[in-house]
Amino acid sequence: VGDIAGMGADLFESYVGSIIAASSLGLDIYGLNGVALPLYISSAGILCSIFGTYFVHTKEGANQEELLKALRSGTAASSLLLVICVGFILPTMGFDAPMPIYCVIVLGLVAGIMVGSATEYCTSDAYGPVQSIAKSAETGPATVLIRGLAVGMFSTIPPIVIVTLLIVVSLNLAGVYGVAISAVGMLATLGITLATDAYGPVVDNAGGIAEMAELDPIVRERTDALDALGNTTAATGKGFAIASAILTALSLLVAFQKDVSGDGEHALVADIVDTSSTNMVMPGLLIGALTPYVFSGFTMLAVGKSAGAVIEEVRRQFRLGLIEGSDGIKPDYAACVHIVTKASLKEMIAPGMLSIAIPVVFGLLLGPQCLVGILTGGIISGALMAIMMSNAGGAWDNCKKYIEGGAFGGKGSECHKAAVVGDTVGDPFKDTSGPALNILIKLMSIVSLVMAPVLKLS
Repeated sequence: VGDIAGMGADLFESYVGSIIAASSLGLDIYGLNGVALPLYISSAGILCSIFGTYFVHTKEGANQEELLKALRSGTAASSLLLVICVGFILPTMGFDAPMPIYCVIVLGLVAGIMVGSATEYCTSDAYGPVQSIAKSAETGPATVLIRGLAVGMFSTIPPIVIVTLLIVVSLNLAGVYGVAISAVGMLATLGITLATDAYGPVVDNAGGIAEMAELDPIVRERTDALDALGNTTAATGKGFAIASAILTALSLLVAFQKDVSGDGEHALVADIVDTSSTNMVMPGLLIGALTPYVFSGFTMLAVGKSAGAVIEEVRRQFRLGLIEGSDGIKPDYAACVHIVTKASLKEMIAPGMLSIAIPVVFGLLLGPQCLVGILTGGIISGALMAIMMSNAGGAWDNCKKYIEGGAFGGKGSECHKAAVVGDTVGDPFKDTSGPALNILIKLMSIVSLVMAPVLKLS
């Protein structure tokens, strides 16, 4: 549920948000052509994603590298087809200078692939970062946590550098519209990208079914091998989601500034160092930078509370004689599912209200200038936290699987026990707080954009 429904909702929000932002900015700059182009690109991307699935095939008994290559071939084929389609679409629309727009769309696609590759390097057990965490397990769980956090912090460098370069180049080639349309380009082949991401939870659940059905051990071994590949594709999907969220949120921020100021060409202007008493950008930056930390605190507590409730329920079932195999005593899976489902809804009320209330309250009380600062601070702080938490969590998870594969004593060793601690901390990092920050920065921007007419009038 979390790995596919949650990630699907996150990426779909980026997908729709990028189209809204590009259309809003395009209307003022290019008229109806500026509104239609993101819709045409997205439509072409859907068809290209469908065609891309036919390029995903492999032989019986393929190894991990061959399986990963098969999944990558589908993404690469879809991206290449989209580049060709956009090359046919743009000349027919009557843009005065179509080549710069074409370039930023292609760059958006390339940037998405590069961010995914950087994330894979930081979280896959085939590379140094995860192997270094496994090595640190020899000295206990504390060093696993320290090393994992360090890997997560360093992993923020490649995605931020890539996205920053994309923003700079897009602004120089096609202005603020270029930033928005590059986000559309990055997300256009979402169909195939999300399909490769969905692969992970599908094989994970297949493994769970095989274990509960007590199938032959060879079945579980095969699903475990596929699941290890699924962890890599899931981490890549999270990196892609964060990069697209940054671009989408930035595009929505520019659209908000344009709607409030009524100036599409200079919508990025915000004087942070203005010392006049009416300047509210700097206070807004501090409030915005604080928001992801408070939001993450709520989501981490939510995981802790619900996990504690599940542990108590499992202990209750153990006390009834479940482990001993007492007559008539069977595992009550429904009770645990009920606890986590109820908690997931209840515990999300506070962070959900926070993400909506902050732009509304501060926008109305302190004005649009402050809100620009809040959105900017939120994007910067939230993006860095999201990358760090998602990648650190993914690295801890694959560190455990790397040791379970036979490294450093294998399953049941002291190193494995230390890695399990890291994986336990990493799960709320990579599956809850990290991905949820993507939604926070986009939702704050969307709420602000909806409020723009009211703030303009006030």
